[in-house]
Parts: sequence; structure tokens; C-alpha cells
Amino acid sequence: MSGTEVSSEGMDLRRRKLKFRLWHRGIREMDFVMGGFADTELAALSDDDLTEVESWLDIPDQQMFAWVNGSEPAPAELDTPLFRKLRTFHGTRP
Repeated sequence: MSGTEVSSEGMDLRRRKLKFRLWHRGIREMDFVMGGFADTELAALSDDDLTEVESWLDIPDQQMFAWVNGSEPAPAELDTPLFRKLRTFHGTRP
């Protein structure tokens, strides 16, 4: 079970693959953090935004979770408008 209730039908291949990867990060908490964001935002993201989200997949789950939930400050290069949108989406203040 992926956790998502939002179909990827009609999405291009890049978005479908990215959505799957965001819902299957590794630790369940990150599946919900990233997958929920994908369900809501993925269809509207630009190509540049998609590239940024794809780069998030290279960050270990525990580190990304700490940055998203605000328990550790995110590095400057990650603190982009899109990353802040992810944090706001999950109710986390910088």
C-alpha cells in the first residue's frame, strides 16, 4: 500500500515515477511527508521544481525529516522557496 489516494493517471512518466519514489522513501514518516506533498503539488510543478524535488531523493530520510520538521536548520542551498513550501505544507515554521 502506497498511502496515497490520489491517482497518477494522466500524469506524464516523469511525474508518475517521482510520485512513486516520494511515496516509497524508506521510513514511513517520510513516505507521508513527501508523498502527501506530491499528491497535492506534483501536477503543478515546473520542470525546474521537479528537478529540485528529484534532488531531495538523494538526501537520507532521517536528515531530510529533521530539516522538514524544523528540528535541525536546513542548509542554505536547500532553503529554497519550494522547500519552504514543503515545510509550510506540513505546518512547520522555519
